[in-house]
This record gives sequence, C-alpha cells and structure tokens, in this order.
Amino acid sequence: MSREFASALVLGGGGLTGISWETGILFGLEHRGIHLRSAEMLVGTSAGSVVAAQITSTISLGELYQRQVDAVVTEIPGKIGPLALLRYAATMAGRDQKRALAKLGSRALKADTVEESVRRAVIENRLPSHEWPATALRITAINAETGEFTVFDEKSGVGLVDAVGASCAVPLVWPCVTIGGQRYFDGGLRSSANVDLAQSAEKVVVLAPQTKSLRKAMSPTHQLAALRTPGIVVSPDREAASLMGSDPLDPTARAASARAGFDQAERVADAVGAVWN
Repeated sequence: MSREFASALVLGGGGLTGISWETGILFGLEHRGIHLRSAEMLVGTSAGSVVAAQITSTISLGELYQRQVDAVVTEIPGKIGPLALLRYAATMAGRDQKRALAKLGSRALKADTVEESVRRAVIENRLPSHEWPATALRITAINAETGEFTVFDEKSGVGLVDAVGASCAVPLVWPCVTIGGQRYFDGGLRSSANVDLAQSAEKVVVLAPQTKSLRKAMSPTHQLAALRTPGIVVSPDREAASLMGSDPLDPTARAASARAGFDQAERVADAVGAVWN
C-alpha cells in the first residue's frame, strides 16, 4: 500500500502538564539522536496541537523546553470539576457519538467561562508563530452545535491561532471558539490523540499524555493497531506520572512535567528509535 507521508508524529491531549511532558520527551529524544521534529506529517489534539504548532516554528526544542522549566505562572487556572467529568461520562455512554458530542457541546455553549477573547490571548501567547507551517499539520476539534469531528489544516481557511484554540477548548472549562460563525471545542473528546488521522504515513510515533478515550476503540493504542503500520505509543510511565501530578490543568506542575518527559526519553529511546530510525 502506497502512503503519502514517510513519517507521522501524533501529539495527544493532556492539558498544561501534557504540553510540558511532550516538550520534555521530544527534547530528550533529540538529545539521543531521535529527531521526531523531522516528521513529514503532524497530528495535534488539544495540548498536542500547541506542541505541534510550537515545534513546526523556528524555535529550537531546547528553548521550548527551557520555557516550560523556567515558566512564570501567568496562565488562567482551569479545573475539570466533578460535573464536567459526569458530562464526559454521559458522552461515553451514548451509542451515537456525534449526537452525544452535540449534547455535550450544547452544555459547553451555556457554561460559565472566561470571555473567548481572554482565552484567545492565552493561545496567542503560547505560539511562537501564528502562521501555518510548511510541514503538513492536522489539528482536531469538534463542532459544538452538530457534534461533527473537524480537522483543520493550512487549506481550511482557518487561522492557526483559532484552530489551536478550538482544539484546546476543554468543554465546560474554557469557552468554545468561534470560527466562521460556528463554535468548536476540544478534539480530544472524540479521541485523546486521533491517531487514525495518520493513516497515510509509513511509520507513526504517538506521544499521548493521556491514553484513555471516551470509547475504547478510539484509544491511541487501538487506533494505532488499526493502522497496520510500524508505530509506537508513548505515554507517561509510572515515574513520570507521579511527577506530573493528578491535575493536568495545574500551571505550577509544568516544570516538573517537562523534566519528567526529558528523563523518560532515556527509558523509551531504544523503542522509539527502533520505529523512527
């Protein structure tokens, strides 16, 4: 079977600690001669959309890593409360995923959050460049009104900041993002990494801060297996997870999460290198 891309890097969701962990592990692997940044195609979901946009800019991984380690906590704190978790569970229980996501979207549109412009400024500050990169980049989101899974790229006519903002719009926590008169929220509610979008690649590496998806068949490991292509899913091991903490939206855990990713790179380098190199 002929595939369009020689390699794909899939970056999954996982909040602020997920951004830090992914940045750390990418930098750690680069130290060991494994340059995942060279992927011909990237798929970014939620936190992964931020990292994908960052590593396709001209900023070095070393600087991106240092920004996480040295970060002054200025971001708006977020919290996924018990009610949000119940709503997510209800989405999992629905047989019709699109309909269930639309129902969640309806609730998200009514949620009491910060203003959309305030949240957009946060996303703008995260991205070194606000232009789509030359590298093929796919960013995932969900239409809050219809529940339809949406993939943004450089041909979609949507700005990079808006695409990343939509992918990071955790429902019931952050405001849905307005694009072309439609409202969108976090693509991670369909799948934590949306690995199936890498089906046109010859080899795939998945960095997944969170491996659980609302439906088992949509988990990173299940989706990668369905691709029937050489690949690996890397998620925080026990040591890294303990350092990252239990709250993925805690901005004070960014430095520890970045270091956890950097250290874990040594433990997974052989396995990742066997796929990538």
